[in-house]
Amino acid sequence: MKLTNNKTKSLKLSKQALGTLNKVISMVEEDTYCPEVIQQIESVIGMLNSAKKEMLMGHLDNCLEERLKQDKNKTIQELLKIFQLSI
Repeated sequence: MKLTNNKTKSLKLSKQALGTLNKVISMVEEDTYCPEVIQQIESVIGMLNSAKKEMLMGHLDNCLEERLKQDKNKTIQELLKIFQLSI
């Protein structure tokens, strides 16, 4: 199975976020100065937001048209749910 470019980017960002999250856990366990930990947490959040954006863009570019043909109402409900989660 070949991943789309968006999924590949999302996967890379997710793995980077995981690595940074593991660093955050170590920093907390080592009682690192709070602002340094917070900065790393913000980094994880930023990477995950970017991963989510890539997935959404990929879905809109690659999956949406076919899904609309299969079940328009369900697809619209899925999109509304995704957008509400993003607010």
